[in-house]
Amino acid sequence: MASSDLGMLIDMGFDKERASIAVKRSGGCSSTSKPSLMSILKRGLTASAVQGAIDWLEQNQDKSLDEIQAEEASSSAAEPALQSGEEARSLVCNECGKKFRSTAQAEFHASKTEHTDFSESTEEIKPLTEEEKKQKLEDLRAKLAAKRSGMSQQDKEDKKKNEVRTDALYPSGESAGQRRLCAPQNLTRASAKQEIRRKATRESQDVREDLQRKEQLKQAQARKREKQEEIEARKRVQARIEADKAERRRKAEAEKAARAGQATPAEPAAAPRQAPAAAAAAAASSSKPAHEYTETRLRLQTPGGTMTKSFPVETTLFEVAQAIAAEHGLEVQSFTQNFPKKVFDATDFGMTLKEAGMVPSSALIVR
Repeated sequence: MASSDLGMLIDMGFDKERASIAVKRSGGCSSTSKPSLMSILKRGLTASAVQGAIDWLEQNQDKSLDEIQAEEASSSAAEPALQSGEEARSLVCNECGKKFRSTAQAEFHASKTEHTDFSESTEEIKPLTEEEKKQKLEDLRAKLAAKRSGMSQQDKEDKKKNEVRTDALYPSGESAGQRRLCAPQNLTRASAKQEIRRKATRESQDVREDLQRKEQLKQAQARKREKQEEIEARKRVQARIEADKAERRRKAEAEKAARAGQATPAEPAAAPRQAPAAAAAAAASSSKPAHEYTETRLRLQTPGGTMTKSFPVETTLFEVAQAIAAEHGLEVQSFTQNFPKKVFDATDFGMTLKEAGMVPSSALIVR
């Protein structure tokens, strides 16, 4: 920890005595003196010494200064410091008792064992003699050979387990060569089965897509027919309205001429080339009025398809629903007329086709 860390903690508002103890506990140095081996080790093991001191102060903020000083005194007694004039020559791991010549060795030991309790020692570790080096090398070789022997034994056990699995897959009595010869054939059969499954999946998917396309086309055609029927029904209604207007106009002119004692004006002759709307109006005016029809023609669109049926004009909607149920097994809840837009539910089933305005024809959606 840098020499300014104690001042930094004091500037943050911490008590000087507490901050000094926190600096010491976090492995820092509160003066400009040369750092010891122990402080260098702790500094290498701590990510941030300032943060460690702050954490220690927060953890011990509920303790009094006397309690903290007492703990510090007991800790110092447990780990006696070096006497004046003595120089630290090694580091000792208090958890396992191993000694290290340098901080690098101590840091490596800490990273491998996660030991964190180290202290300085004045005892100098003597270098190994040639005999000690040879003995240590022999020990390492023996450990390596034992490890390899254990791995070899494990490999043998794994091989035996694999042979047991192979015997379970192949018929008894086959030699290893026969098994090797059968292996490509088995792979070929598996590949063929897999290819057959893929082909069946593709064919079923193609069938589903074809059915979906046909259903979409069928729905599009039904929508197109409904739209065309709506257009034709609208044209018929417009032609009927125009014909009614012309008839009322003609009657009004005839009544006016009769009151004035004049001759009834003759109906104008049809033009040789009538417009399409005029031709439709003329055709509608020449058709029979609705009260003269005895039957009506219904185009019924059901979930199972479209059908056309004729009913007497006095037939009720309930009887039409019963006829559909008897013929197609469909329970009718309502009839929907597109133009003019109207829905006939169960409360309207007592109306006759004539009363519902479905004479001489109508298109209904059965739901």
